[in-house]
Amino acid sequence: MKRHFALGLLTASALAGAWLSAMSPADPSAPRAPRATYDVVEKTIPELAAAIRTGEVTSQELVRAYLARIEAYDHQGPALNAILTLNPKALADAEALDRERAARGPRGPLHGIPIILKDNYDTGDMPTTAASIALKGSIPERDGFQVRKLRDAGAVILGKSNLHEFARGITTISTLGGQTRNPYDPTRNPGGSSGGTGAAIAANFAAAGMGTDTCGSIRYPSAHNSLVGLRPTMGLSSRSGIVPLALSQDVGGPLARTVTDVAIVLDATAGADPDDPVTSRSAGKIPPSYTTSLDRDGLRGARLGVFMPLFGTAPEDQRAGSVVRTAVQAMEQRGAQTVDVRLDGLPSEGEISLIRLEFKFNLNAYLAKTPRAPVKSLAEIVDKGLFHPSLEQAFRRSNEVATLDSDEYRALQAKQAQLRDTLIKTMDDQHVVALVYPTLRRTAAKLGEPQTGGNCAASASTGLPAITVPAGFADDGMPVGVEFLGRPFSEPDLLKLAYAFEQATHRRRPPSLTPALTP
Repeated sequence: MKRHFALGLLTASALAGAWLSAMSPADPSAPRAPRATYDVVEKTIPELAAAIRTGEVTSQELVRAYLARIEAYDHQGPALNAILTLNPKALADAEALDRERAARGPRGPLHGIPIILKDNYDTGDMPTTAASIALKGSIPERDGFQVRKLRDAGAVILGKSNLHEFARGITTISTLGGQTRNPYDPTRNPGGSSGGTGAAIAANFAAAGMGTDTCGSIRYPSAHNSLVGLRPTMGLSSRSGIVPLALSQDVGGPLARTVTDVAIVLDATAGADPDDPVTSRSAGKIPPSYTTSLDRDGLRGARLGVFMPLFGTAPEDQRAGSVVRTAVQAMEQRGAQTVDVRLDGLPSEGEISLIRLEFKFNLNAYLAKTPRAPVKSLAEIVDKGLFHPSLEQAFRRSNEVATLDSDEYRALQAKQAQLRDTLIKTMDDQHVVALVYPTLRRTAAKLGEPQTGGNCAASASTGLPAITVPAGFADDGMPVGVEFLGRPFSEPDLLKLAYAFEQATHRRRPPSLTPALTP
């Protein structure tokens, strides 16, 4: 496995080095950019688009700038190890988009903007591996639905990021990519399973990124990396062309440094897909643009439920909890009304998750539709030992599941439906637009230690949408996220609340270990 891991590292670093040989820093501790035409650090998508429009920068130059940062910080300096594969056509794609803009104008706000994908999104021109040696070199026949939508909007797919292997964990370690590190403290995990995307966007390796969330996997990396992350309503965005973990809970969505950027990416990726029938639920529920919901005064008069069961009571919960309580006070200062909401008997993730039961069947169906995949089933992966050692028990337990036609499966489905109904009724009874709570009750754990304190199930097990936004930093220096949970297809409300809080507080700050490159 070490041999495969080394090859995985080579994919991104060798490509970046080949493109940027003239850019490579002589001293890794003091990286230098090849030219100081445009500093991409913390630039929003509207700022990047405006700079392209005025001629201050081209899309090609943006690609080069982000590649220089990847070269400087992904395998040097803090060695974040966030990127699995770079798109060898990224510069050519950017050049074509620059020519198209000059000839016909921009397609929209994402025209020429570099985006990173979690490597469980199908790409017809790059491997899609779920960060596993089992799928090393596997190239799907076509892009996944959301990837096609991004390309149609003019985005440049810069590359693909590491993830917790097959998305089956929350600390981002894999046989192909190894351990991704947190840019705020490389001795800690970046969250998961979309931790490669989280670390990359926090370190300004691209304008925004895509992740997936089966139970926290967009929101945890966002919280741990001082990002905004949206888990959309089940049915708002297609899952076709995404390596599945458990389709009853899987969704794909954006991670970005600002709420505005999340809204722009959501505009491009939301919508019905015949290959994912659940998206038929979105008919008539998608606004012309989610950016119209963004209102600096959006907290004024909003009634919010402070969801007390998810704050925790253990002493270890107070570090993040105190940051979120301060965030709630800031919401009140901006005109929000809050009410404490308590709910007895809230099930834990382990008591309600369908991941163990569904994984084998969903993965096997995906592999059956991926003729170039080097393996054909979870059983083959298990038999050949093609998994990270930490996943052996989970993979073997999933492989032992004989059928989904079982009392256990039906009972868990019923529990999830009951929780969904209970949460919606609670919001209705309390007359609140959203529930508010810590994304996780604990900050990022040290590498090699388990990550505890997650609050993923309220959204993941119900299909309800949730957005996390930077709440601040704990006394250990690590980022903390505050999460808003809403009713089905209430993304406009959630974006409005998150934007108003973001603009009032500006709690995000970039990692000090990945500064602007010195010209």
